[in-house]
Amino acid sequence: MKPAQAAKPRDAKATKARILSAAKSEFAKHGLHGARVDEIARRSLANKRMIYHHFGNKEELFRTVVEAAYVDIRAAEQQLDLDHMDPRDALEKLVRFTWSYYLANPEFITLVNSENLHHAKHLKGSETIKLVSRRFVAMVQKILNRGVESGLFRPGIDPVQLNITIAAIGYYYLTNRYTGSILFERDFMAPEALDERLAFNIDTILRLVRA
Repeated sequence: MKPAQAAKPRDAKATKARILSAAKSEFAKHGLHGARVDEIARRSLANKRMIYHHFGNKEELFRTVVEAAYVDIRAAEQQLDLDHMDPRDALEKLVRFTWSYYLANPEFITLVNSENLHHAKHLKGSETIKLVSRRFVAMVQKILNRGVESGLFRPGIDPVQLNITIAAIGYYYLTNRYTGSILFERDFMAPEALDERLAFNIDTILRLVRA
């Protein structure tokens, strides 16, 4: 009789990753209160006990998902290597990236909407969010500084205000695409409409900072 084969140790990292992926979809679709832990367990091939073991409770799992969503976009922005580009090209690349990221990651927008409904209470104590956000603001500040030094940008632009505007002109368009399509009688998500909107966003930001 062959000896019983030793059971493989559980890959806790992979299990947590599956749980977070399933939770991201569930929270993005239904919000914190509408999401079901049973559904997250089913989609992640885990069980509720394992979810609570790793994340404590449903609210903590939601906090982790929202925090990770912000960390992901901030990490992607850092990979753009904007420090070595002409400041105008760097700013245009950032606007293009933000727009493309929103289109490719619709769950990010719905998670942000959901957290705002809760007055950002899950992120208030997050030092991670503060750290990655400071890095992003510093990156934008460097672009502005280089633009001012080269005579391309006007001085005195607040990098936080600029980031809010870059985010808003893409965010609002996409979150209001259904009502907007009725109000303005055009298909907001048609390929030509998306291209037109991106061009408008780039032109708006570059005009805003131009010396």
